[in-house]
Amino acid sequence: MRILLLILAGLLFQTIAFAQKQNERAKNVLIIYSDDHSYHALGAAGNKEISTPNLDKLAKSGLMFTQAHVMGGHQGAICIPSRAMLLTGRYVNRLPSDGSTIPDSLVSIPELLREKGYNTYHTGKWHSDKLSHSRMFSGGGDIFFGGMHFPEFGGQEHPTVYLFDSTGVYDEKRKRISDTYSTTLYAENAIQFLSSSTAKSNPFFCYVAFTSPHDPRTPPAKFSRMYDPTKITLPANFLSEHPFDNGDLNVRDEQLLPVPRDPDAIKKDIALYYGMVSEMDAQVGRILEALEKNGLVENTLIVFAGDNGLAMGQHGLLGKQNLYEHSIRVPMILSGPGVPINKQTDGFTYLSDITPTLIDYLALNRPSSVEGISLMPVFLDPSRKVRSSIYNVYGHWSRSIKTEDGFKMILYNVDGVTTTQLFNLKNDPLEITDLSKDPMYIEKMLQMRELLKQQMAATFDNLKIDLPDWGRNKNQKSRGS
Repeated sequence: MRILLLILAGLLFQTIAFAQKQNERAKNVLIIYSDDHSYHALGAAGNKEISTPNLDKLAKSGLMFTQAHVMGGHQGAICIPSRAMLLTGRYVNRLPSDGSTIPDSLVSIPELLREKGYNTYHTGKWHSDKLSHSRMFSGGGDIFFGGMHFPEFGGQEHPTVYLFDSTGVYDEKRKRISDTYSTTLYAENAIQFLSSSTAKSNPFFCYVAFTSPHDPRTPPAKFSRMYDPTKITLPANFLSEHPFDNGDLNVRDEQLLPVPRDPDAIKKDIALYYGMVSEMDAQVGRILEALEKNGLVENTLIVFAGDNGLAMGQHGLLGKQNLYEHSIRVPMILSGPGVPINKQTDGFTYLSDITPTLIDYLALNRPSSVEGISLMPVFLDPSRKVRSSIYNVYGHWSRSIKTEDGFKMILYNVDGVTTTQLFNLKNDPLEITDLSKDPMYIEKMLQMRELLKQQMAATFDNLKIDLPDWGRNKNQKSRGS
């Protein structure tokens, strides 16, 4: 009887705590999304060589998720499904066209809030169809449709953008070449919105989608000189080239530097990458300052995250078209009323979990199309876990599974050649030592293979890893372009 009373008392305490948290909720949402930002490129993540004071301050003011992941994609532009997953809470295998088109059957968080009378505002990158954009946003600033600011179209220095069009037509008359650096331009748009009477008088959803630190890595002069390449530490998992054909070694990202990789060229690239991150951090600081200046901090939930990671010389790779930790893990911070202050959680999360978290935070009804898991329970207890494993996908030729005990397995099937990698991330976080050939791990790999199959089925992955060609149909390539 006494044990039962203790259990009931515990449940009552949790209910009271949850109710208290509900009374500490913000009404506004600000999402800041970075581009190609790996989890380790952040001072708050323990990187001693990079300067990110504003993001570090944001992390101290809220809850940082140290094991946040993009689920992946079926083609090289991972940012397409990533951004669709962020806004819809959908998993990658059920995104039409890998997220390049978002049908109205997938109800996004800005759509949901717009129906509730919110002003939904967007500035920056949009990598899906224009029709879905016009459904989601009632207002906006300068909009960039595409994957990156190619140098031949102005680069980061002169981004080609469209003025927001409520009709969703976006004819050539609304296009212009800006004289303002991309991150500065999008930050100024956000600041203008946050300073408006619209933002101060009505609830808002503000989505700032940077194109940095994606290449071209051309930070403004102050930041291009900020890091001395000779003082950059070469990653411990640097390789001159990848040890085997992973299925996409010739994608554009991997052609930015020659193979074999030159250590000095990699260090120079990292220095410029860090410069891009630090410049973006400065613009984040300006946006957060505007939020405070306009008296909006106390009723705004802030979300910062990256869309996917980047290799930057690790494992002999440069891009994000792989399933190593540097490419699937991203920075993710939530801060605002009801969110724990100066806490970290190492629970497994996906970017898809942001939408259901916002839905629960704002006490909305969850659309049936949302597949992610709400992280609200973690607000009550940062040590609480919402998943016991993480599944990732790249292309139609590689899959991975990671478990709470620190083991991670990556499977490849490229042109009929199968390869397996096994890592113990607790002892080997940089995935340097492949344990797959060690007889003592045979049972472990069999267990993880079964778990991977379960996760693939649960996430509607139609490949069958027990079949010789994984059961690929004629539209599913066995390698990248």
